[in-house]
Amino acid sequence: MISNVEDLPHSPFSRRVDVLAKRLGEAISWIWLVLVAVIVVNVTMRYLFSQGRIEFEEMQWHLYAVGFLLGLSYACNSDSHVRVDVLRERMSAQTVAWIEFYGIILLLLPFILLVCWASLPFIAYSFETSEISESPGGLPYRWIIKSFLLIGFLALLVCALARLSRVWLFLFRQDEQDESAEHDGR
Repeated sequence: MISNVEDLPHSPFSRRVDVLAKRLGEAISWIWLVLVAVIVVNVTMRYLFSQGRIEFEEMQWHLYAVGFLLGLSYACNSDSHVRVDVLRERMSAQTVAWIEFYGIILLLLPFILLVCWASLPFIAYSFETSEISESPGGLPYRWIIKSFLLIGFLALLVCALARLSRVWLFLFRQDEQDESAEHDGR
């Protein structure tokens, strides 16, 4: 039964992506600590010193966006995303693998490609116009945060392809794995 990501066979590509995704996940996990610190500073300034700062509010949004967008690839890689486990636990490993296979090909990959394609003019316009926050005292260089939409979904694309390679090996190379296990046992 495919109960987690470790149950799937690895491809050389997936091994490399797993290492990179794990490092990215560990690095990006620190962003949540920074986000909490910014929130505490913002709340302290606002309620103790009556000095609300729009920069801190926007920084909160930006840190959350970066953490979420880069965290998507880690969640895909570590198989820690939301599933309907009540149904999944009653299915055979083969059925789970087929659902995963078609889900990645028919739903996840087209969605990722659509977001990447649609984000290009969004980012380009922001860069070309040197977009800044509309709020007085807001953050400049809005194109940087908008670029994380593309960066996050490209990272998700790589992790989804690595996951697909593992599911592919499970579904279509199962006979070869069974035969090699039989030969090793003789």
